[in-house]
Amino acid sequence: MSKKKNSSVGREALLAEVQKTRVERDKTYRERALKMFPWICGRCEREFEGKKLKELTVHHKDHNHDNNPPDGSNWELLCIYCHENEHAREGVADWYDGLAPEEEERKPAEPLDNPFAALGGLLKENE
Repeated sequence: MSKKKNSSVGREALLAEVQKTRVERDKTYRERALKMFPWICGRCEREFEGKKLKELTVHHKDHNHDNNPPDGSNWELLCIYCHENEHAREGVADWYDGLAPEEEERKPAEPLDNPFAALGGLLKENE
């Protein structure tokens, strides 16, 4: 039982450290982006200020959260709704990209000579 307790404590400590690092990283580039760019969503062009500013997020154009250049060239400010939409579109695109090779391997079905050939037998069975 002490093993479970130790692993639980270790897991909690690790999660706390990861969360702390993420908050610090997010805070740093978000604050820099808010100083560099106007507080307007890059997609829907809504303006943000005051309490609503928390709805404005930093989107990494290359989807790499560790790529934070000092000039902000990898960032754009998006509202939470447009940001969610952007990532959902990316997921759908990835899903379709994953299907493309399978579709190429599929061959079209060969046409049937007579689609009603077995109909007579089915009708006799029902009588």
